[in-house]
Amino acid sequence: MNVVDKINALIADRGISKSQFAQALMELEPRLNSTGETPSRSSIYHYLNGARELRVELIPYIARVLGVNENELFSEEVENSFGVDTALSKEGREIMSLLPYASASMIRNIKESLLRCKRAQQEFRI
Repeated sequence: MNVVDKINALIADRGISKSQFAQALMELEPRLNSTGETPSRSSIYHYLNGARELRVELIPYIARVLGVNENELFSEEVENSFGVDTALSKEGREIMSLLPYASASMIRNIKESLLRCKRAQQEFRI
């Protein structure tokens, strides 16, 4: 799980919309090193959707909005508000254990399906 995926998972776990997240981030007034300005709502959406590379100087502010330690944004695990690891549920681990038996075309189909689900969820949350 990359940093942007982790941020999106934490946003969802917190039960806030990307719009609410963007507003909270802008209220902290982080300044980009390249421009000295606070990123716009549009820029924040682009970061969250992977259309623009996330700026490292935003990490402390993002962590603050999400109520996590900066290092948690780089962790492979995702803990929900109840402290339960949701990165790989029991069913997810079972699926992972079965992947070596899947054909190359089946793996491509699974990947395409998961990417479609991810895009749909991201579009829904904006």
